[in-house]
Amino acid sequence: MLATAAVVLILTGGARAAEVEVKLLNKGSDGGMMAFEPAYVKIASGDTVKFLSTDRGYNAESIKGMLPDGATPIAGKNGEDLAVKFDQEGVYGVKCLPHHGICMVLMVGAPANADQKDVPQVGKAKKVSAMLFDKASKTASK
Repeated sequence: MLATAAVVLILTGGARAAEVEVKLLNKGSDGGMMAFEPAYVKIASGDTVKFLSTDRGYNAESIKGMLPDGATPIAGKNGEDLAVKFDQEGVYGVKCLPHHGICMVLMVGAPANADQKDVPQVGKAKKVSAMLFDKASKTASK
């Protein structure tokens, strides 16, 4: 009986996926204006990210060309929270459409598509996404 209980615990305990919250803020904890916080998230395949909009003018959506091949693009609505389960490994670029300077990088498992950091960006998004992709590459190599 004890062996059966142990097997049940192993089977159910290992199957639990995590949920990570990412806030879209008017002002980040570092003092910067308009930000995803955290701006870099590493999760396992099967985990969920909940994007919390703190203002009706914010959303979370995929940056075109910055997601693994075959992955479903993220498409949130302005002012609404969005929960997304990530089953496909790779690096995802996420932005706020009205404020493209608000962007983040999400790494699910291994960064199979890290070469997509070269997708053209403009303004603040160019600098932020380059910094975050570098962070993803360094984290992946550890």
